[in-house]
Amino acid sequence: MDIFFDILASNPMTIIWLLIAGFIISIIFKGVRIVPQSEKFVVERFGRLHAVLGPGINLIVPFLDKVAHQISILERQLPNASQDAITKDNVLVQIDTSVFYRILEPEKTVYRIRDVDGAISTTVAGIVRAEIGKMDLDEVQSNRAQLISQIQTLVEDAVDDWGIEVTRAEILDVNLDQATRDAMLQQLNAERARRAQVTEAEGEKRAVELAADAELYAAEQNAKARRIQADAEAYATGVVAKAIAENGLEAAQYQVALKQVEALNALGAGEGKQTIVLPAHAVEAFGDAFKLLKGGK
Repeated sequence: MDIFFDILASNPMTIIWLLIAGFIISIIFKGVRIVPQSEKFVVERFGRLHAVLGPGINLIVPFLDKVAHQISILERQLPNASQDAITKDNVLVQIDTSVFYRILEPEKTVYRIRDVDGAISTTVAGIVRAEIGKMDLDEVQSNRAQLISQIQTLVEDAVDDWGIEVTRAEILDVNLDQATRDAMLQQLNAERARRAQVTEAEGEKRAVELAADAELYAAEQNAKARRIQADAEAYATGVVAKAIAENGLEAAQYQVALKQVEALNALGAGEGKQTIVLPAHAVEAFGDAFKLLKGGK
């Protein structure tokens, strides 16, 4: 060490060169800024915004420029928040929300807002209350995805001037007080009972409709059978009428005689009816019928 000081004392220019080298090294250290990938540096010159340095090696003017803020551009999550809100149908609910965001333009964030997290939380709470107030409780429960999308859009618009991007907004839970839960349970049970009654009534109605359809079908079939029978009788009558028209009275007498013989056979075929007592004129009538039959043959 003594030798070093002796050299400096014997050669004053060495001191000057050392000072110059130290000054240059200091300038290099102050003028070169290496920015990490996850950050951006806000540079001020004489207290005013001068530049925003991105990731990598950057040069600034030593002693004039100063890195005033080192801002992380990683995505951040706000602490989960709960706020009360009143729905359109006057139901008090407690909404648990979570918001994710990241800083895109740090020059806006550092110069336009002091507490970023607090400002975003307040904005989200106000928007959630406003949107919940436009919806009934059933809509809040069933349209949660639509509600989340609407809240995220409104929050993005509100924080755009702060250089912030809201990447995601979530409604974690919708909590109700116990009285509201009990009322909803009663309503649910009543709705289930109503649906059961409707189903039973529809089943009875369907059974009545089927029975009526069966009766109608039976009536249609009976009517159809009668119509066929009537057509057959009409056809037979037509045949007889045609025979009478073609053969005269003998054809009619022949048909009458045939019917009389058939009746006599039916009477004789029954049990205990082998002996038949007939009036004299009936016997004569049957005799005439047999003559006609014989003549017809």
